Amino acid sequence: MDVTIEALKKAMTYSEELGIDLKGRSDNEVFKWFLASVLFGARISETIAKRTYRAFERHGLLTPGRILEAGWDFLVNPVMREGGYVRYDEKTSREVLRNCEMLIGEYGGSLNRLHWEARDARDLDARLLRFYGVGPVTVNIFLREMRPYWTKADPEPMAAVLEVAAAHAIDLAAVKRKSVAFTRIEAGLVRLRKTRP
Repeated sequence: MDVTIEALKKAMTYSEELGIDLKGRSDNEVFKWFLASVLFGARISETIAKRTYRAFERHGLLTPGRILEAGWDFLVNPVMREGGYVRYDEKTSREVLRNCEMLIGEYGGSLNRLHWEARDARDLDARLLRFYGVGPVTVNIFLREMRPYWTKADPEPMAAVLEVAAAHAIDLAAVKRKSVAFTRIEAGLVRLRKTRP
């Protein structure tokens, strides 16, 4: 792979790979990316996270309301099982359901409202960290692709991304951090990190 800043600017973001269009900032698309981010942030492989997101998609479970209607049993089997979950299927299903309840109860089901109500970037992080099973890695995954679209989203690149950038002499400071180009570079660097021995 050509590891230059120009080549990395053409990398596909993870949301794009899943067919999620964040440019319009619609509640539905932002929720889809949040759901995918929760899966990517779990202790499972990237392949299983993608397959599980596709299972949610296949079953039409891409809104908080639809997920709650489906219920825990349906999330565990068939959704999580189709995705390839084995060990954490029950726990993750419970967390997804609780997060949907919390999102509806506190923000009317809208992550855009959560962003709008956040005072600043730190408050935005804190609000996201209140969701069940959502830690700093999941917040970083979610916000790095929301960075160009939400004014208060501006997470620091993960240490692993900085290491890969340094190893390939990629100057991240040369690219505007709130740009789609930066998001693409980050996605490319994350993929590179996963291919390193």
